[in-house]
Amino acid sequence: MSVLPSIDPALRQLLARSGLSPLRLGGRELLPIVQGGMGIGVSAHRLAGSVAALGGVGTLSSVDLRRHHPDLMERTRGLGVGEAAKAAINAANLTALEREIAQARRLAGGLGLLAMNVMRAVSDYAAYVKRSLECGIDAVVVGAGLPLDLPDLAAEHPQAQLIPILSDARGVQLVLRKWERRGRRPDAVVLEHPGHAGGHLGAAKVEDVHDPRFDFENVLPQTRAVLRAAGIEDEVPVIAAGGVRTLEDIRRLQGLGAAAVQLGTPFAVTTESDAHPVFKQVLAEARDEDLVEFTSVAGLPARAVRTPWLEAYLKAEPRLQAVAHVKARCTKVFDCLAQCGLRDGKVGWGQFCIDQQLAAALHGDLKGGLFFSGRGKLPFGHQIRSVRELMERLLGATADAAPAPALAEAAVG
Repeated sequence: MSVLPSIDPALRQLLARSGLSPLRLGGRELLPIVQGGMGIGVSAHRLAGSVAALGGVGTLSSVDLRRHHPDLMERTRGLGVGEAAKAAINAANLTALEREIAQARRLAGGLGLLAMNVMRAVSDYAAYVKRSLECGIDAVVVGAGLPLDLPDLAAEHPQAQLIPILSDARGVQLVLRKWERRGRRPDAVVLEHPGHAGGHLGAAKVEDVHDPRFDFENVLPQTRAVLRAAGIEDEVPVIAAGGVRTLEDIRRLQGLGAAAVQLGTPFAVTTESDAHPVFKQVLAEARDEDLVEFTSVAGLPARAVRTPWLEAYLKAEPRLQAVAHVKARCTKVFDCLAQCGLRDGKVGWGQFCIDQQLAAALHGDLKGGLFFSGRGKLPFGHQIRSVRELMERLLGATADAAPAPALAEAAVG
């Protein structure tokens, strides 16, 4: 089957010398490098479009994209809480999603592949999926829950690539079985290691995130065996995610059966990342010992940098858990989650507003921000470099170009 030319010429040469195999997905031959979706707003059009323009998979995060559009923020300012506010904010976010896809498409210039990451846990999940597909997104990637209904939502878009994020072979087997009844199969599978990834993690509880069953040496061969038993091993590429930082990492994972790798944090700290400079510097300077695992408001384990806000929250959490109770409605913003520990009074779940804390991080607010981060030393250490430089480093380039200009100090609230 013929494939579209989708890789930047200079990086195609590096790929040929690297010993890596390209990723074949959606009728395209791509770099075996997928940029993970990071919300709120960290991977918007600038980052995703820049990654795709080089021949990788650039991924937008669908969550609360209005925050990149001043007119939409003004339109939804001072609405309070309740159903009317929720409807207005959701409508603004769908408008922002349309704009972001169009802008990313222009930046990509016909190269690479553009995906939209949608958390299964968000309340407007179905609307985000459908609007992304209507806007012509190449792929929809769904994590933070099992996307068993994704084939139904994409029924009118048979050419779109549907990609679940899972953490073990049992999850892959379940998705295959449920999707087969709907006449669809995954076009690729992301296997995310909860012991290394940032953000929401695919384990039942915090104590499980380092379970050896998630190790790539176990889960990649097991997943390939599941796909082989279904007769689709050669047709469904497996993408390994979590802790990937070097060419050697990618070679090792391709040797274990992965077709490509997914990275989040290394892309979050590039010059093209859509986050505030302070956000980038916080992640660039964080060491593994600065990261903490805790239960998010979505009920999932999560990993983030131990910032002043997170430190204060964790100290207060026992007291907040003790008074957790069901509220009539969201008391903070707009019912962003289908199930929310704070709104629904779920004991053992996080007791904070994730939309507010992630939005604060996006804007570089150390006192109020939740800064998700994955484990592992970053390719350029504390330096902020471009997407192209990161891609070149991952493909084996060794010459160091001049680093990006030092980040100006920014006030944080």
